[in-house]
Amino acid sequence: MKKYVFPLMLLGTTVVMSCGNGGNKESETDTTTTVTTTDTSTLADNTVTTGTTYSSTPLIGADTTFVKEAASGSLMEIESGKLAQQIAINPRVKSLGEMMVRDHSKLYDELKSLASAKNLMLSDSLSKKSKDHLEAMRKMTGKDFDKHYPEMMVKDHTEDVRKFEKASNSANDSDLKGWVDKTLPVLKVHLDSAKAINQSKM
Repeated sequence: MKKYVFPLMLLGTTVVMSCGNGGNKESETDTTTTVTTTDTSTLADNTVTTGTTYSSTPLIGADTTFVKEAASGSLMEIESGKLAQQIAINPRVKSLGEMMVRDHSKLYDELKSLASAKNLMLSDSLSKKSKDHLEAMRKMTGKDFDKHYPEMMVKDHTEDVRKFEKASNSANDSDLKGWVDKTLPVLKVHLDSAKAINQSKM
């Protein structure tokens, strides 16, 4: 029986090598470059990680402008949200600020990943206008801040929703459109939350 072992081993080796070589045909014809990023979201105590694949096709025209404006807007929401947690007296205003920091930090990271895949560098600095606004907010008393911040969030997110709805219909890049469509419901929740606080008697 032992004399049959060696031929069988050779046959097995031949089959494995043939399978390995058969996969090279795809790489010869596939010229599309993709970049995979990791999107991590936490639900209760369970962390769910999913991979997001973006093409390396560069953004053009209005798509580039939109991404830069969206990134700048998220940075402002993050910093003003941090101030809300520090200065606000009303717990609902503090909670609104906490939600803005949490959600916009995630959205900003997602947008940076998308932009990086497209070879677009985003600034991580606030504009002078935003810096001046934040400085004015730092000088507000708790009650004044509680009035100003929800009003600001209503104004900002009304404009954000309008711009994102427009981008959803006009974006040329499919990756960007997908991100916009996923983000738009989040912004609408922010707007509704800010409106509810703004309309309540605090």
